[in-house]
Amino acid sequence: MIRTTITLDEELAAEIDAHVARSAVPNRSEAIRDLVRRGLAAGPAKPADTLCIGVISCAMEQTLPELSRRVREARLARHDEIRFVTSVPLNHRETIDLIVLQASVSRIEDLAARLSLERGVRHATVGLIPIEEEVQIHAHDDEEPHSHSHLRVQQNF
Repeated sequence: MIRTTITLDEELAAEIDAHVARSAVPNRSEAIRDLVRRGLAAGPAKPADTLCIGVISCAMEQTLPELSRRVREARLARHDEIRFVTSVPLNHRETIDLIVLQASVSRIEDLAARLSLERGVRHATVGLIPIEEEVQIHAHDDEEPHSHSHLRVQQNF
């Protein structure tokens, strides 16, 4: 780890201390590291072809029959990328829907954009986690060696 010294004005230091007090962050250094990571992640556009895990979340009006059909069809068209889908009921009409997929940044952002344009979908957000896929050959117990991939989370895009 590299030690870096920074100078903060009293107001900013107080805001960071308040952040530490209201969160699970143990100290000011961890808080600053966390805030820098978040700031970098929210930075400029990510390379479109970067492989990542994406989490799309949105609020959906479930009583619109055409919306349900179109969303279902959009998900089925991406069956090879989608890893998990769930719908959490909020009331008799609305749900919070989550879609977790493994694809390129552009594919994930495209699906999120398509969903957010649908009438009855609100508050669509995308979270991206950069990954690298590693193919390894090895055996488990008494099995023959075989290859399969392992995903590794990357520090940044």
